[in-house]
Formats: sequence, C-alpha cells, structure tokens
Amino acid sequence: MNAKERKFKLALVGATGVVGRVAREVLEEKNLPISEYVFFSSIKSAGSKIEFMGKEYEVRELKEDSFDEGFDFAIFSAGGETSKKFAPIAASKGCIVVDNSSAWRMDKDVPLVVPEVNPEEIKKNKGIIANPNCSTIQAVVPLKVLDDKYKIKRIVYSTYQAVSGAGIKGIKDLQDGNKKGYKLQKFAHPIINNCLPHIDVFLDNGYTKEEEKMINETRKILGRPNLPITATTVRVPVINSHSESINVEFEKEFDLKELVESLRKAKGIIVEDDPEHDIYPLATNASGHDDVYVGRIRRDFSIKSGVNLWVVADNLRKGAASNAIQIVEELIKENK
Repeated sequence: MNAKERKFKLALVGATGVVGRVAREVLEEKNLPISEYVFFSSIKSAGSKIEFMGKEYEVRELKEDSFDEGFDFAIFSAGGETSKKFAPIAASKGCIVVDNSSAWRMDKDVPLVVPEVNPEEIKKNKGIIANPNCSTIQAVVPLKVLDDKYKIKRIVYSTYQAVSGAGIKGIKDLQDGNKKGYKLQKFAHPIINNCLPHIDVFLDNGYTKEEEKMINETRKILGRPNLPITATTVRVPVINSHSESINVEFEKEFDLKELVESLRKAKGIIVEDDPEHDIYPLATNASGHDDVYVGRIRRDFSIKSGVNLWVVADNLRKGAASNAIQIVEELIKENK
C-alpha cells in the first residue's frame, strides 16, 4: 500500500488563530493524502464555521476526550499551556503530535525538527515532535549547510521580527496604534516608528526568553550543545516575515564563492545576493513562500574565518505552519 492509497486523519488544534489560519492555507495547497480533517479551538471559537477545501467545517471545542475517536496526526498551534495538557493525551491515543508551542522543544525525549536540517530525528518521536521557534527555524536552514562544511565556532544573532509573530494583538498594535484612544494590546510601547528590543519576557540574566530560545534551540537542532551563541531579538514595525543578521565564525577556512554556491544548492534556500543591482532578501518578497532567503553574504574581516548573512523568511509559514506540515509529510512517507 502506498501513500496515495492510504488515507490519514488529521486534527488541527488552534485552527482559528493566526498560525492556524495559515496552516489551513498550506494544507489546501499541499493536498496531502488525508481523508478527514477535524478543527479544534478553545470554547471561545468553538461552533464557528470555516471553509476548507470547498467544504464547510464546524470548529469543535478541544476537550480531554477529543482524541478518543482516533487520529493519525495532530498539529497544535494553540499555545504552551494547551500543548502541555492535551499533547500527551493525544499521543496516548496513538496520535503523533507536531507542536508549534515552546512547551516541548527542550524536552530531551522530544525531537526538535526542521526537515531540511535534521529529518532523521522524526523517527525518534515518542508521540510528540516539537516545531522550533520561528526565528530559529529560518536561521538553522543555512547554518546547517555551513556547519557541515566549515564547522561553526560561534554565532551572533540579531533579529528584526515582524508583529505577526506576536499574534493578532501584535498585528493590531501596528495597524491600529495611531487611532485615537487606542490602547496597546500586546507590546510595552508603541510599535509604530519604533524597534522594540523586547520579545517575550526578560530573564534574570538580562536576555529575553526569545533570545534564550534561539540559543538553546539552535544548539539542540545542530547537535552542538556547547556551541557559543549570543542573540539580540527585536520586534520591528513590519507585518510579516522575520529578517535576521547572522554573524558566523568557523573553525575552518572558506572560499566565499564556494560557500555561496553551497547555499544555492541547498534544499529550501534561495540566494538573493546581487548588491550591485540592489538585490537582497526582503520581508515583502518572502511573505507567502516557504523558502528561506539568504543574501548580503560577505566575509567578516574582523576575524580569521567569518561570514555575515542576511536571512529572511515568512514566520507564519516556514517559521510555523509550513514547517509543521513538512514534518507531517515526512510522517506520511514513513507510515505509507
């Protein structure tokens, strides 16, 4: 029996949220061999109707017995607390969960997966697979290529992250922030005309939780637990797609043309690097796509063997929904 003959059943948890809506769009585009979809949400959105693949579906409230009917796969995009409670329940019923929250990412028994980087980890799942943080996903796609070839010695992250990464409240703070009487719903300060070096909560060490996520998740995905990494993550007044400046120092020497060619050949990467004609990755161009765009590739002359990269990707697609669905695609191949 092949994948086309066998049909699967998939649950989408958090189907009405920002990432859930994008997940529905990507699922429609891919048209996977799934015979039945069920959409779940909190009680707030339960009972609402959504259009999907030419049919109308009623959104169900997520409950402890929701997975009793049997599912092959579930994509969770409903926040950490929901995932902590319901993902183990789903897994106990034989469903493989791909979780978009931070709840399980650093659990030693849960694979943290970007299919272009470490697909072999998928087979190690015990019922739950973690989707990395959006800013981490787009970074590790090119970094894996470079680590394999030159062995990374140190990474410095500086991110410029879109408000869609903060959900609908973040989007509203940008779109409606200038309206008279508007009260901020997400950010500590107005995002209009500002760059906020504050994503998630501040920790005792002075870093934010977002910065710590990038550091720890990168190490786990690359299999480099002691790799020196530092990060500064910044929210910027852009609707969608994160941009990142990544400075990388290598153990080995490199030829710049060869390095660029290695990135060009890599799966999931589009190199846009022609400064003479003002060509480099832009958030507006990355939005709506699943590839990771890399440009401004140049040698760092301040160290012996280093390079600077400008990396841009759609944080709702590759940074969340599409990466999770790519994992489901791999699971389908394994279970055909």
